[in-house]
Amino acid sequence: MTVQDQIGFKGTYQVSNEFAPFEHVVVYPGNCLDLLRTIPDESLQLIVTSPPYNIGKEYEKRLHLDLYLKQQEQVIAECVRALSPRGSICWQVGNYVDKGAIVPLDAVLYPIFARFGLKMRNRMIWHFEHGLHCNRRFSGRYETIIWFTKSDDYVFNLDPVRVPQKYPGKKHFKGPRAGQYSCNPLGKNPGDLWVIPNVKSNHVEKTEHPCQFPVELIERLVLSLTNEGDWVLDPFLGTGTTVIAAIRHGRRGVGAEIVTKYVGLAKQRIEMELQGTLKTRPMERPVYDPVEAGNSLTVAPWNKEAGQIPLFDGSKK
Repeated sequence: MTVQDQIGFKGTYQVSNEFAPFEHVVVYPGNCLDLLRTIPDESLQLIVTSPPYNIGKEYEKRLHLDLYLKQQEQVIAECVRALSPRGSICWQVGNYVDKGAIVPLDAVLYPIFARFGLKMRNRMIWHFEHGLHCNRRFSGRYETIIWFTKSDDYVFNLDPVRVPQKYPGKKHFKGPRAGQYSCNPLGKNPGDLWVIPNVKSNHVEKTEHPCQFPVELIERLVLSLTNEGDWVLDPFLGTGTTVIAAIRHGRRGVGAEIVTKYVGLAKQRIEMELQGTLKTRPMERPVYDPVEAGNSLTVAPWNKEAGQIPLFDGSKK
């Protein structure tokens, strides 16, 4: 199917406010528990989300950690009920910060998923280069995606998400396959450390949402953990990134969002995706290297003779 065909195919869908099995794109303007209760048992193939981190962002009310975890457990319970036996849940989280001390949310959420009988398949590290700078600890430059399945018979498609080989010309040097290429011609497994730029001020996908998913992060999960036509849910939809990644690849997307302005943003971005006009960072694009690009801001302006030593003297010129 050509890109034009895909755009025409997607453009026939309308964004619905309520879930129904015959729909393709749903943005529910309300609490995710209310949405989940309308979804039949075992009907979702992938649930992927980045829940509020309970750090006082504008879209969340800061709670005691125990109460926060109880609220998360309510949502997780409904997600497990609605998840297909071959389905996956991916919870993308960072740290809860309490008076300068951090609590890794994946660590405290893991027992909840385990109590529901889910099995962790990977703990992916999402690494990015930009973010807030800390003064009394090292600046946080990663978050985690904890991936659980409901059974041992789960969907996993590696080929659509393979990345370029580092040494594509490498060959076996001994044994019966000596002289033959040792790399998979489709590319290598991306591993569990994902280097993907986060959505900051100069990112093509940036909206007014302070903690926005990059589309390419969710695309990798959609392509590897679902098949065409499957339902993908995001219970904390934000600006619609998960639904965008789903419909881009022929899946059905559904999400809930309680903040009115984000509901509007999500619908606007989804409509642009359906029309083929939404600008996103391509999945296959390498991470930008300012030195390789010759960016002048990588040249240290201070004077060595003044007694200050440039930090990057040994870097590649």
